[in-house]
Amino acid sequence: MRDWIALNMTPGVGPRAAAKLLERFGSAAGIFGALRSELERLRLRPEAVESIALKDRHEAAAEELERLRALEGADVLVLDDGAYPPLLREIADPPVTLYVRGAWEACLDAPCVGIVGSRRCSTYGQNVALMLGRDLAARGVAIVSGLARGIDAAAHRGALEAGGRTVAVLGTGVDEVYPRDHRRLAAEILERGGALVSQFPLGTPPVAENFPYRNRIISGLSLGVLLVEAAENSGSLITARLAMEQNREVFAVPGNVTSRNSFGTNYLIKSAGAKLVQQWQDVAAELPPEIAARLLPPEPRKKKGGGVSAALPEDITEQERAVLKLLSTDEAAQIDELAVASELPLTELIGVLLGLEMRDLIRQLPGRCFVRKL
Repeated sequence: MRDWIALNMTPGVGPRAAAKLLERFGSAAGIFGALRSELERLRLRPEAVESIALKDRHEAAAEELERLRALEGADVLVLDDGAYPPLLREIADPPVTLYVRGAWEACLDAPCVGIVGSRRCSTYGQNVALMLGRDLAARGVAIVSGLARGIDAAAHRGALEAGGRTVAVLGTGVDEVYPRDHRRLAAEILERGGALVSQFPLGTPPVAENFPYRNRIISGLSLGVLLVEAAENSGSLITARLAMEQNREVFAVPGNVTSRNSFGTNYLIKSAGAKLVQQWQDVAAELPPEIAARLLPPEPRKKKGGGVSAALPEDITEQERAVLKLLSTDEAAQIDELAVASELPLTELIGVLLGLEMRDLIRQLPGRCFVRKL
């Protein structure tokens, strides 16, 4: 572990350089055992080559471990650790270390959704972030955000109001809180089963260049990222772009077209394919099918008995009835499977499914999968 912490503390070695080194030498120990000439061939910055060759960060790494053990509820996860979050490991150039405090295992084992947005948010934006954070957390989703003022803080507070879990990803060390007026919020997150996460060593101050790295972790830990208010060129839009690059779902709450804070969210909906969100179900429906089915339980039948026909509209067609019989309330069926089972041409089947969805009899899940709602 000391080698990994030393690598993370090496000057001139960010996530990309670390990825290059790991690809070449296989592990942190292998990197520090490499010859200087091998390091130089990778075209690293001179200070990085010098630091690795001399192993001059190992003493600092040992001291860091001692400080970490003295910090209540703190730990560090390294890239080859089985406890390292699998979703984060999937991204390009994941951080080689992840400092954590609090109930991080329970938080990161839950399905996570990032909620981010403007620091200078409107009352509307603040209320929406609070509502969505609360509604998703109440159903077992961990809310991931950046502890910033405005939308981030509202999302964290919404999760806490619901008695749910929330993860604050920091642009500082996990022993620092920025902004300072959020110390109480950070303490409450820890007290109520949440977690603080950072890739930065203890004592790292809030330097501006750290926050894009923080944003990568917010999206990397999450199944999807939801934007609630974002001005043009805002950090939240960077988080959305990172989420797209990481193949995550992107959601956005529409806003007033005359408000500068609505530019980013409205642009994402209009031009970037973001899912328009009005309520928590809009987010849950786009998550992986097994998670969506758990979060969105089937609605109760309106009548007892009678099978599929019990509460169906009188004008339902025979094709719609036949397709509906093929669908279950608890197991999603993919459209190709339905085409085979129904013996309908795909274009005709799509029309039938659309009709059933418009009647609110079925729900579409990601991957062109469908479940019955009745």
